[in-house]
Amino acid sequence: MSSLGKRIKTLRTQHNLKQSDIADLISVTLRQVQRYEKDESDMPLSKLLILADYFNVTLDYLVGRSDQ
Repeated sequence: MSSLGKRIKTLRTQHNLKQSDIADLISVTLRQVQRYEKDESDMPLSKLLILADYFNVTLDYLVGRSDQ
């Protein structure tokens, strides 16, 4: 099962986005996105919802509970 950080990075690269694009999207610093992608920090639910909507995936997919 993939971690949240791996899923975020995979989705970001599949959509040809930079970490700074994600930072702008969820209103955090670039460094915070780096922490999320390395699983060094937990992401608040409000930020997870933004990403799930943006990438059109479920929360279960983002957090690694589902592969669909």
